[in-house]
Amino acid sequence: MASIFSVFKRGLEKSATRISRAISGVFTGIKAHGDASFEELEALLVSADFGLRAAVDITSCLRDRYDRGEIATDADLVDAAKKEVVSILKKHVRPVNTAPEGKPTVILFVGVNGSGKTTTIGKLASRLQKEGKKVILAACDTFRAAAVEQLLLWGERSKSQVVSSRHGADPASVAFDATQAALARSADYLLIDTAGRQQNHRDLMEELAKIRRSIAKVYPEAPHEVWMTVDSTLGANVVSQAREFSKTAGVTGLVITKLDGTGRGGMAVALHQEFELPTFFTGLGEQPEELQPFDPELYAEALFSSGREH
Repeated sequence: MASIFSVFKRGLEKSATRISRAISGVFTGIKAHGDASFEELEALLVSADFGLRAAVDITSCLRDRYDRGEIATDADLVDAAKKEVVSILKKHVRPVNTAPEGKPTVILFVGVNGSGKTTTIGKLASRLQKEGKKVILAACDTFRAAAVEQLLLWGERSKSQVVSSRHGADPASVAFDATQAALARSADYLLIDTAGRQQNHRDLMEELAKIRRSIAKVYPEAPHEVWMTVDSTLGANVVSQAREFSKTAGVTGLVITKLDGTGRGGMAVALHQEFELPTFFTGLGEQPEELQPFDPELYAEALFSSGREH
């Protein structure tokens, strides 16, 4: 547990430093605090990408506890905020939907270009292979030759088979072939990469729908999960992206990437509160082991750690 926490702590160091310093600036000593202090705290949480809804809910709860005398110092405030964050994040925790034994679990990855889809798929493939699972990767982002090349490289690294085609090939056809291969080769997992950009937004969403139909022709129960990768460094833009993909691609869960590159690590809280979707993994660095299963308690502890040891 300590080693996993250290990954979270290292990845969220920028956010923890920013948040803890700001909280200490708002709540110092034992002086009385009124509306101005809590309005400042709410603004702090919004600026750290907790989202307006979560920021209002958390601040309201903390204000209520302060008025009841349960919070007196900044340390009390941090502990109470941590508990509120865990409460929000735990509401939608669930296991990954998997196929019955003997059949492959199909996970379709969606999200805008640059959000870390291909890298996440590669890291997850490495993780699953180490667990003894047979993994097949589908290179359905035929819109970008570099995406196919990147997935092929991850296939070599993780010792996973990759189903791909030429640049510009029909992505739905690649998905169809990959699903057939996963069934025929008794794979445990099929991880499908998709494009994050087309000539226009409508083309992209129609393509994703076509990919889903192609998968279902071969394997009616699939995909078992549709995970959206979200780049936490993009701030509020991610919320609008998630809204669009949720409506059109049937998103069932999230992977939050690049948390190590932002000082605004509250994005997980905002997305949970807004979409009521579970986060399954977080990207906390470049190495494969820095893709970690999402843990609300470790996340909250790291987010408010302020340099303290676990």
